[in-house]
Amino acid sequence: MTLKIEKRAWAEPYKMKMVELLKMTTKAQRNKALKEAGYNTFLLRSEDVYIDLLTDSGTNAMSDRQWAAFMTGDESYAGSKSYYNMERAIQTYYGYKYVIPTHQGRGAENILSQILIKKGDVIPGNMYFTTTRLHQELAGGKFEDIIIDEAHDALNEFPFKGNVDLNKLEKIVNKYGADKIPYVSIATNVNMAGGQPISMENLKELRKYTLQHGIRIIHDMTRVAENAYFIQQREKGYLLKTIKEIVHEICSLTDGATMSAKKDALVNIGGFLATNEWDVYEEARNLVVVYEGLHTYGGLAGRDMEAIAVGIKESLDDYHQKARIGQVEYLGKRMQEYGIPIVKPIGGHGIFVDAKAFLPHLSQDDFPAQTLAAEIYADSGVRTMERGIVSAGRNSKGENYYPKLELVRFTIPRRVYTQAHMDVVAESTAMVYDRRKKIKGMKMIYEPKYLRFFQARFEKIK
Repeated sequence: MTLKIEKRAWAEPYKMKMVELLKMTTKAQRNKALKEAGYNTFLLRSEDVYIDLLTDSGTNAMSDRQWAAFMTGDESYAGSKSYYNMERAIQTYYGYKYVIPTHQGRGAENILSQILIKKGDVIPGNMYFTTTRLHQELAGGKFEDIIIDEAHDALNEFPFKGNVDLNKLEKIVNKYGADKIPYVSIATNVNMAGGQPISMENLKELRKYTLQHGIRIIHDMTRVAENAYFIQQREKGYLLKTIKEIVHEICSLTDGATMSAKKDALVNIGGFLATNEWDVYEEARNLVVVYEGLHTYGGLAGRDMEAIAVGIKESLDDYHQKARIGQVEYLGKRMQEYGIPIVKPIGGHGIFVDAKAFLPHLSQDDFPAQTLAAEIYADSGVRTMERGIVSAGRNSKGENYYPKLELVRFTIPRRVYTQAHMDVVAESTAMVYDRRKKIKGMKMIYEPKYLRFFQARFEKIK
């Protein structure tokens, strides 16, 4: 008898040598916790969470090699050898010339915005990200969305929904002038679009255009290795190239970058600003001392920089990315089996459930994504997060932004959960989906000034 296997199974390229025990809660305990947290999953205590898919930022499991490097950290205040190890890794694998360490990605965004943006400037980008846009606005700039229209359509299966629409960019350049555009902000694996990648072809076209007009490209490279995986799998001519080679090519098409190393680089804290321009580096080297720490530690311990150096290398391993994206795809396919509406195609760092389609009887002013995240936690203890009207915030006039996408993000930490955990997540979401017509929305009862999704409080509409 010949065994016929259409597709071979795969397994994670690691084994476990330590586990963290989880607390199991009852439905009554979860409802109490939700009420105390103002129905905001960010305000839940982590000890009351069973499976935590709030974010993949700083929640990854470090490897034995990272922990070993952790113990070799040089905690010197100035000139730490750990800084030079991290700098060498960034220069080797990403190709940028100059490196400023920061406590995390938003520290790099703050410094970069203060250096490059003047009042009245316009910053085009392939969809906003919350902290990035806020720093641009605080520096006096204005964000303009130039992502392709397909990115705003949850059901569109175009493989590179992170692409830039060059016609949109051209209109902005014609309207404001190239001198009013300090840089084009390009994210690899666009978070707010559902973890959607940009193609190498599109990035090359953008590079050609910006060189013609003397405009920088600044790269939000938080999930660049995941983007590289999609290029490898989906774009013609890249299947035989390694993730390492593709990442280096992506970075070579940009002038600088900000990175939260808490994602791709597999650490719990850390980030950096990288640039190929000496003048920008010199300014950043001065400002980092004001906001973060000396330019050779930037708010990080030496052990953190050692772990980043090792994590960067591990993130570029083809087997690691196959397993990492494979787990996301597994959860997405399970949800599709239950008929749950998700953003297509399945993205890189999580599954994004379309709350508008899930709860069509609720308007955006009823906060459907915030409501759905709370309902899923109440059902099973699975913590997710809202990516819709609450995250979008308000404009300078105090009016709500109304994004076309109203999503609940199921963000999967790297090397943390098993496929069985993913089964629990899919089944819990399906249980909530079965009773979706009975779910009522929420109203906001407390709103902070900035980044309201972190601390806002809600109550159920009775």
